[in-house]
Amino acid sequence: MSIFGSMKTAISGMNAQANRLSTVSDNIANVNTTGYKSASASFSSLILPSGGGNYNSGSVETNISYSVSKQGDTISSSSNSNLSIQGAGFFVVQGADGKTVLTRAGDFTPDANGNLKNSSGYTLMGYSYASGAPAVVVNGFDGLIPINVNQSGLANSPSTSGSFTGNLNSNATVVSSGLPSANTAPVTANTQKSSVVGYDKLGNTVMYDIYYTKTSAASPGNPSATPPVPATQDKWEVAVYRNADAATGTGSSFPYSSGPVATSTLTFDANGNMTGGGNFTITDPKTAGSIAMDLTKMTQKASDFSSKGSTNGQAASPVTGVTIDKNGVVYANYKTGDPKAIYQIPLATVSSPDKLEPLSGNVYQPSAESGVTVTSFANSNGLGYIQSNSLEASNVDLAGQLTDMIQAQKSYTANSKVFQSGADLLDVLVNLAR
Repeated sequence: MSIFGSMKTAISGMNAQANRLSTVSDNIANVNTTGYKSASASFSSLILPSGGGNYNSGSVETNISYSVSKQGDTISSSSNSNLSIQGAGFFVVQGADGKTVLTRAGDFTPDANGNLKNSSGYTLMGYSYASGAPAVVVNGFDGLIPINVNQSGLANSPSTSGSFTGNLNSNATVVSSGLPSANTAPVTANTQKSSVVGYDKLGNTVMYDIYYTKTSAASPGNPSATPPVPATQDKWEVAVYRNADAATGTGSSFPYSSGPVATSTLTFDANGNMTGGGNFTITDPKTAGSIAMDLTKMTQKASDFSSKGSTNGQAASPVTGVTIDKNGVVYANYKTGDPKAIYQIPLATVSSPDKLEPLSGNVYQPSAESGVTVTSFANSNGLGYIQSNSLEASNVDLAGQLTDMIQAQKSYTANSKVFQSGADLLDVLVNLAR
């Protein structure tokens, strides 16, 4: 047995407990750090070969691990740019040095330029909708750009498509003169009218009047007649005009100052289902735009006329804010009109999250033991979803850390006693020589 060996073993024990106390210190210091993952110390023995009746004391080795995969509690936030991940995955962020890393700290707020950054200064990255719905790059970070919520100015988009649903009364009177498509006054009273709003390239609102007039009734035909008389279907004329061109002061919109911008003939079978004419295009020479209309869901039943429709597009409108949904899609909200998708936030994961290498700023980078990074969108491929107006708290168990601190203190003291005993034995040996 070596007295020096026992003293060195005691020193390794004190160092091990000091390492354990260091992890406790880090954990307690970061108990309120957003998305922080607790560190823990585990120990393994180092055995030295012994023989001949002598025992050689070894030492203890410290291994530090991080509970990265353990999710912390979710706390609410008043900011819709504060995000938490419910389930697996990490936000992809970029540091000031341009390095792309992973984090669970979603305390993002806009900086002076509108880029979302967390309290550690890392910028949230995502894919842009500038070229349509984005596709994720699963094995890398190519195509990612900073998420910017400073959407200023006015935005608009012209109408390019529209649709109508409803019913045309099968018992309507068939007319052959005074049709709306002729654009003469008076127009037949046996016509139905609905209107729809569209938008031109400058964001101006353009209203269109749509007229439905029955022009032919179905007949069974007579195939045995000479010559045979074919069966016919119910037919309706559809005529579309610019509302701004309507006549005024006459009690009627006809005649319009310009001709129809679209006409079509709808045909219906014996069951009242449309068989043709439901798709046509509004071509407006005054706006130099066209709107593809879909009326194929219209029916012809023995019921009152009804019509409901809409077009896409948006009038010129300012952005009032942004929202982020559970799939990570960032929407710009406008004063008027529907929200518009501008970015999508991806999530990344690795095979072994607990083996990620932690860096300053509460971020992680892949290591050889963690596996390669795989990127995807939220709610897919085993990843969780993104919750706005919330943050993930630290997963530190404060009561457990205080217990570990007491244990480390007692173990450190016990090891120091071993060291002191070895020092006393050395004093005995030294005194024998005096």
